[in-house]
Amino acid sequence: MNQGERGLGFYLLAGFFCLFVLFLYGPLSTIVILSFQGPNGGLTFPMNGLSTRWFENLFETQMVGDFAGSFQRSMALGLAVMLVTVIFSFMAGLAFRRRFLGSGIVFYLAIASLIVPSILVSLGIGLLFRLLELDTNWYSSGFGAHLSWTLPFGLLIMFAVFNRFSPAYEEAARDLGATPWQTIRHVVIPILLPSLIGVGLFGFTLSYDEFARTLYTAGSFNTLPLEIYGMTTNVTTPVLYALGTVTTGLSFLVIGIALAAFTLIDRRRRRQGSDAGRGV
Repeated sequence: MNQGERGLGFYLLAGFFCLFVLFLYGPLSTIVILSFQGPNGGLTFPMNGLSTRWFENLFETQMVGDFAGSFQRSMALGLAVMLVTVIFSFMAGLAFRRRFLGSGIVFYLAIASLIVPSILVSLGIGLLFRLLELDTNWYSSGFGAHLSWTLPFGLLIMFAVFNRFSPAYEEAARDLGATPWQTIRHVVIPILLPSLIGVGLFGFTLSYDEFARTLYTAGSFNTLPLEIYGMTTNVTTPVLYALGTVTTGLSFLVIGIALAAFTLIDRRRRRQGSDAGRGV
């Protein structure tokens, strides 16, 4: 289709995409710019000089806010949730390849938490811990609340992946004398590795950014989203923007690492295929 044949639908779609990019990256760009305010700068434009003062302030003792502690808690929680999500999603994907008694009930129970509002899940878990006379903490009740959010997504992704996975690879491995564990380790996991990385990345980002399911389950110590929310009513300096810039940069770094891993896996497979074709 040349430029003269483009209809109204094309320009409407292009306009919608431009608005989407503007609404997505416009606020982020504003936060990044304002985080470099001068030492006497405020929370709004115009800029009052340029400096990295507010980034340095993140690592100093704060009268309001625990940046370092909340960041460490969110990272630890996100990594733990990511690991458990990948392992259990992969195991569930293997299990659901064959029908078993009650598989339908188990499936719907597993994804039911996607339907329930997140704030109600958080409130329910918090009340349950109180009834059991247990303290709510980010590493116990918060961990469970985050898994109720990440596991259903991981399960749905792995179900879709296994639906397209050919059992011929496993049959070939068994014909060559591989045990079930060797088949999973040397055949299934390498083939599904990009999908597993994607599930891990998805689980980490969902946990790292989660607010509603952490609100009543984090206990006395906030995760980073809760800390940022609390700071919006107390902090009156651009240090809040500096924190937003750092966390946004971290998110892009995680995405970059995942993309680099995908690229390395693809190159390795291409090289192995080339070597096999030459009979090396």
